[in-house]
Amino acid sequence: MKLPFKRLIALFASTALAGLVQAADLKEIRIAVPDLSAGSQHSGGGITDVLQSQQIFEKAFADQGIKIQWNYFKGAGPVINEAFANGQVDLAYLGDLAAIIGRSNGLDTRLLSASARGVKHYLGVVPGSGIKTLQDLKGKRVAVFRGTASQLSFDSALASQGLSEKDLKVINLDFSAAIAALAAKQIDATWGGSGLTALQAKGLAEIPLTTKDIGGAGSVQAVLVGSAKFVDEHPDALAKLLKAQQQAVQWLTDDNNKQAYIDLVSGLASYPSVILTNDLKDQKLSEIFPSTLDPVFLGKLQDAVDLASKERLIRKPFQVSDWVAPGLVAAGL
Repeated sequence: MKLPFKRLIALFASTALAGLVQAADLKEIRIAVPDLSAGSQHSGGGITDVLQSQQIFEKAFADQGIKIQWNYFKGAGPVINEAFANGQVDLAYLGDLAAIIGRSNGLDTRLLSASARGVKHYLGVVPGSGIKTLQDLKGKRVAVFRGTASQLSFDSALASQGLSEKDLKVINLDFSAAIAALAAKQIDATWGGSGLTALQAKGLAEIPLTTKDIGGAGSVQAVLVGSAKFVDEHPDALAKLLKAQQQAVQWLTDDNNKQAYIDLVSGLASYPSVILTNDLKDQKLSEIFPSTLDPVFLGKLQDAVDLASKERLIRKPFQVSDWVAPGLVAAGL
């Protein structure tokens, strides 16, 4: 049964966490985001750039005097999981693997919404290397940012071709270091996001394939998760936040806003707009940014958990259905 979003939020706020003792008055909401920017401004891409640029959360909580604290982390998912463990953040927008690792390792988080789905990844290789397929990577030096959605994406892409990381010489480098290493020909290839097309434009890399070329295998999902403490102690604030988030979702899923979105993210991230333009040329925003935790999305997350367990990226698999915030379950989602 699919409920109207307003009814879902009302149920979440009124029935999901009834009977809990209310915590002290909420003063601020601390939100973590992986920082993808190459410049002086911060950018997480996707919904976070829309939320912050339009001050949606700030406006929603202004009447209560609740501050929204945006925390951007260059260390991406692994560092954000540490922040969760240390009680330094309440909510986080994360790629699938980082959120899965956190949950598997015992972080008491709740799955609150989707934030992106079907995000493309790219294989970048040294020009003239002769690497055209994933099979050609056997024995090669390939940089991957471990512990992030890119690693799970890569493992999924490899598995679709009957391969695994054991067939390659995988080197753990963050995104910036991997791009620099590829440009300097210190590695044979790397797997990452659309930023690799900037190297291609300069003649410093070739891109023989993307996840679209292998039937979508390796496409990335992203989520909003919250600490159980915050979710349990502040159900009203969380309901208000999810309702406010829908303003950004509605804007993002309107394909008429595609160019405005490209301009926004490119400006904040200090990337040439052509990178995002080319990345999105064969995709609709309305397909990438729905926030619903629908059966298809949850199924892909479960597949990601199962693959992460098989490839030993996590120690303990779990059921995604048990991860969803109880209030969303009670609302019939």
